[in-house]
Amino acid sequence: MTHEEDSSSCPTGSQTWTYDVFLSFRGEDTRYGFTGNLYNALYQRGIYTFIDDEKLKRGEEISPTLLKAIEESRVSIVVFSENYADSGWCLDELVTIIECMKSKGQWVHPVFYKVDPSDIRHQKNAVGDALAEHEKKPNIDMERVKKWRSAMHELANLSGSHFKFGYEFEFIERIIEDVSSRLDRDLLHVADHPVGLESQILDVISQLETESDYDVQMLGVFGLGGIGKTTLARGVYNHIADQYECKSFLSNVRETSSKEGLVQLQKKLLADTLGVKDISLRDVKEGMDRIQHGLLHKKVLIVLDDVDQLEQLQMLVGGSDWFGSGSTILVTTRDKHLLIAHEIDIIYEMKALNDDDALKLFCWSAFKNDEPAEGYEEISARAVQYGSNLPLALKIIGSDLIGKGMDDWKSTLDKYERVPNKGIQNILRISYDNLDDNEKQIFLDIACFFKGMSVQTCKKVLKSFGFHPDSGIQALRDKSLVILKEDQTLWMHNIIEELGREIVRQESATDPSNRSRLWFHEDALQVLKENSGTEKIEAIMLILPKEEMVDWSGEAFEKMKNLRVLVVENAYFSKGPKHLPSSLRVLDWKNYPSPSLPADFDPMKLVILNLPHSSDLTLEVPVKKLEFLPCSYLPYSSLISKAQFEKCEHLIYMDLSHCASLRNVPNLSGTPNLEELYLDHCTNLENIHRSVGLLSKLVKLSAKGCHSLKSFPSKIYLPSLESLSLRKCSTLVRFPDVLEKMEKIRIIDVGECTAIKKLPAAFGKLFGLEKLCLRKCTSLTDLPSSFLMLKNLKELDMGNCPKLRKCLKLFKRYAGQSTNSSESTETSLVTTQSALGSPSESPEISPSNSQLDLVLMSESTESSSVTSQMDLDSMSEPIESSSVTEQLDLVSLTESSESSVTSHLDLVLLNVEDCNLSDEDVLIILSSFPGLTKLKLSRNKFVTLPACIKELLPFGVSSVGFLQPSSGNSSNSTTAAIHNCNILQELDYRIIKLVTETGFA
Repeated sequence: MTHEEDSSSCPTGSQTWTYDVFLSFRGEDTRYGFTGNLYNALYQRGIYTFIDDEKLKRGEEISPTLLKAIEESRVSIVVFSENYADSGWCLDELVTIIECMKSKGQWVHPVFYKVDPSDIRHQKNAVGDALAEHEKKPNIDMERVKKWRSAMHELANLSGSHFKFGYEFEFIERIIEDVSSRLDRDLLHVADHPVGLESQILDVISQLETESDYDVQMLGVFGLGGIGKTTLARGVYNHIADQYECKSFLSNVRETSSKEGLVQLQKKLLADTLGVKDISLRDVKEGMDRIQHGLLHKKVLIVLDDVDQLEQLQMLVGGSDWFGSGSTILVTTRDKHLLIAHEIDIIYEMKALNDDDALKLFCWSAFKNDEPAEGYEEISARAVQYGSNLPLALKIIGSDLIGKGMDDWKSTLDKYERVPNKGIQNILRISYDNLDDNEKQIFLDIACFFKGMSVQTCKKVLKSFGFHPDSGIQALRDKSLVILKEDQTLWMHNIIEELGREIVRQESATDPSNRSRLWFHEDALQVLKENSGTEKIEAIMLILPKEEMVDWSGEAFEKMKNLRVLVVENAYFSKGPKHLPSSLRVLDWKNYPSPSLPADFDPMKLVILNLPHSSDLTLEVPVKKLEFLPCSYLPYSSLISKAQFEKCEHLIYMDLSHCASLRNVPNLSGTPNLEELYLDHCTNLENIHRSVGLLSKLVKLSAKGCHSLKSFPSKIYLPSLESLSLRKCSTLVRFPDVLEKMEKIRIIDVGECTAIKKLPAAFGKLFGLEKLCLRKCTSLTDLPSSFLMLKNLKELDMGNCPKLRKCLKLFKRYAGQSTNSSESTETSLVTTQSALGSPSESPEISPSNSQLDLVLMSESTESSSVTSQMDLDSMSEPIESSSVTEQLDLVSLTESSESSVTSHLDLVLLNVEDCNLSDEDVLIILSSFPGLTKLKLSRNKFVTLPACIKELLPFGVSSVGFLQPSSGNSSNSTTAAIHNCNILQELDYRIIKLVTETGFA
């Protein structure tokens, strides 16, 4: 080979490069072989390489994406294989590469892969044949072919690499060394298998202004140990280092600082950036001065990897005024707080691998391939799940499993779940060891018990333990040990959870009774059955994998004086506990096996009481406590305990749902901070104590399906209440009076309360109400006038309330009293009538019109026809239309003040199905609620569809559910459908057309 030209050095200067190398190759020849291996080797050495996507659409001309990539690469490697010249696309790439070599000074390295360079230079044999085939194509641009020939000739004259036979990996290594030397810088090793890394590298770089010659930028990367922060930092360093005058990468700052001191790190930093060896520094202060003065006017790139103390930042990189314009300081740490404390400009959280990349990385370690071996797919997924997608964990687990059989894989993973891998734990334990005592205790509680809990609830529980949860949880988040999810629940990676649990297990590896926390069901069962509990046990979580009977003496808790948390699920104990420690803050026991709590238990410290599905629970006062109750309590109920909940000031959550024996809810006036109370499906519950109606902090109250409930607080003032459900309380005869405004209430559901006859006059004080369900309240006869002041009401379900029909006159009356309503309504409806014309002018509805999809299921037998409009003269009072707003707004007023009410109806959803509605009723609804977007009118007795429907079309009146507005409709339009309306025989054709054109027919 002759070398007439040699692009022997890489371009420098002000050019900004996106890639180190552009790979040009013939995909079908070498993508999955030589070129794929070359790309991986380049990437492992931190040489950032562009390789085109095999799915990239090929066209007649080179794509803008490839053109840009070529122009922004420092080096182009052309893998000229046997069929390279067959592709016009590849030859276009080659022309562009040669042009950039000449215009931009880029270096081009040809690789002649199993082809003779002389064939390319002289365009003979297979190369010549390929060009001849191109020239035969119709409409071929011969000028383009001429450029191809010239580019190939120039390529063949460049110094490159020629592979004929031998070991490809050795050949590739020589190429890598050549490219590295031409790049004229020492590249850091990034990773053996840099899976999923490139996108994060580009994310970080995108946040830096590497072309800036003005600002000094400081960027911090934080994340969990083993997540890949160092690997990311190395990749970023390799990518941008050539743009800086001086550079230094300080690895393992935490370890080096601890073992050798900060002075040693200062010496290395100065040696790297100033090129001076054997620097002598008396102390850290002198080192700080030398760094500041020596680098003040230099554009530097400094990476501090694995920082764990603020003083390391202060003494190595000080402030931005230490360095010259355009400098970049990159810091990696496990602790976000350090970055904030040092006022670092840009903070980037390192992300865990996605599931696909995690599996690939694991497979490289376990199988030396990027996918599982046949038959190992399922167990590989299990291994990846255990590793929580953390690169370090995946590598350690894969290396541990490589070469082992299926049985060994299963036993190893089983062992990990009981005794975590020490290699992984040792790396992660560093973060734990750096926590203070408060943070450690919070971390262990979350790892053992509170993962998945609402952060606000968790904070209240932790505070009851005497911890400081606000600062503690924030510290755990800053160190990436805990994650706050979008739904405001606390979360942590499985492998971090295992770390916390292993720390607790090591408190007493062989005797669970001497550990602070028990979460493994076998350990917990052992302690409870053997009565071996001690004062060291602070929390127990017994969740059996399946339902199981547990035979015990009931004495197990007697010695657990410091027990804070008790969680029991799927365990059916042979008897109830004889003792419960008064230190408990969380008592969560499903299927609690006793009618009452133990006589010696004082619940004053409880925060959470959760006893659902406890069929024997009655909350009867134990005999010992009855002795201390004043006689005045006995007439109320000799079985209800006021004393039991007399001073439960910390209690925020109580769930007694599905407790079939519970007949009375006791006096809860001693629980002033209770926020949630659930009594659902307590089928024998008869009385809820009046104190419940005055709990000022209560947010949610639910007693669904309490069929025997007769006595609910007669008066309520619950200023914090947002949701109230009494659905299916079929014996409840009245809804409570509302004493004061309740502005936070959003939802009330009294559906299927068949004994309620009326709502209280003060119902309108529920100012915040947005959704009200009265469905199947078959005895309910009227709504109070104050109903009209529910200004936030959007959804009203009165379905199957036939006696409520007359309440529509209330809406009509107040609609008619609105200012200028009469005139505007008549004008609106008369205009509609005129526009539609008379029914006689409409064509007959033929079978082809059967697509009409307006479901107004009528059951009337009074008429066999329907007109297209309603006679307004027959209306006894005018109807408001345009002046009425969207909502159903009603204040608590007496009947004597009705005349002063002005309606501002803002309903968007109304269900009046099965309400025995007449023609007049339908018109009242349509005119009173112009903002409706969902309307349900099925199974009523009207026979006339009013002409004003034109103003509302399309709108929904389906017997099978509400229809959503079609896209493109205005905000106050709705959707209509009519089915099975045998009574409706005549309908204005233009109305049908309006409906069918909406697309709902």
